[in-house]
This record gives sequence, structure tokens and C-alpha cells, in this order.
Amino acid sequence: MAVGVPAVVITVSDRCAAGAREDRSGPAAAALLGDAGYSVAPVTVVPDGADAVEQAVRAALDQGARLVLTTGGTGIAPRDRTPEGTARVLDRELPGIAEQIRRCDADTVPTSILSRGVAGVVGVALVVNAPGSVNGVTSAVQVLLAVAPHVLDQLDGGDHP
Repeated sequence: MAVGVPAVVITVSDRCAAGAREDRSGPAAAALLGDAGYSVAPVTVVPDGADAVEQAVRAALDQGARLVLTTGGTGIAPRDRTPEGTARVLDRELPGIAEQIRRCDADTVPTSILSRGVAGVVGVALVVNAPGSVNGVTSAVQVLLAVAPHVLDQLDGGDHP
């Protein structure tokens, strides 16, 4: 199902957007999605903040993305506003996806439960927030790869298996 499905990865980081730090999580997510058959656009990097995230997600959807994954800005630091920007765009939330992403690493990284990331659908697209670390985004992509084909099929009007 993933073969050729358009996907966009958006890195949310003030430091990466300013060129002060190399973006490692966005390219890692893009590579994993590409390996799974998604047609992944070049990673977009935006600064922290709800407005920047909202604009980037809307732009990805306008370009035809069926899967949009953000990485970063899901924590509790003052500028971590990725969930707020994403929520402005969603038609319906899928809280189970965000819960599973938090749960994945909780035994080895107790602070993973502090992630405030959200997931949901917009029209025929799936939008998911992932943590900004390479390990966190890798776990998030594994969750996505398990459910995204079914979600996208359902959004296309498919029947339950």
C-alpha cells in the first residue's frame, strides 16, 4: 500500500532552522519511510512555534501529502508548540497513535511519557507528531508503518478486513 504514497517529514527546531544544529531526526524518518516505499519529499525544517507548524503542515497537505510526520517540538519547553499547531489543522484526532508512540520507549526512556504529540486525520491524510530525537522518531515511524496503510485505506473508503 505504501508504494508511492506521498509523505512529508517536517523537522521543528529553532536551532536546526537557524543552522546552529544539524537535523538528524528528519532525515532518519525520511529514510525509514522511503525504505518502506513512501515517496518522501525533501525534509522541511521550520522553527518552533504553533504558527510555523500549522503553516508547514498545511503546505504539505496542499502539495498532496497523504502522510505528514513532524519531528520535534512535542515536549514541555516554552517554545514546544508542535501539538498546538497540528491540532489547528486536524479534522479528527487519533489519540491511540500518539499514546502508542509515547508507550514505545517508556521502559527505557521514562521521559518519553512527557511528549505531548498528537495524531489525526485531515481529509485523506494522516498527520502525526513524533519526538525530536533520532531514537524517538525511529520508534514513531515503526508505529506508523504498522497502522498507516490501514488508516489511508479507510480514508479512501476501504472496508475493514
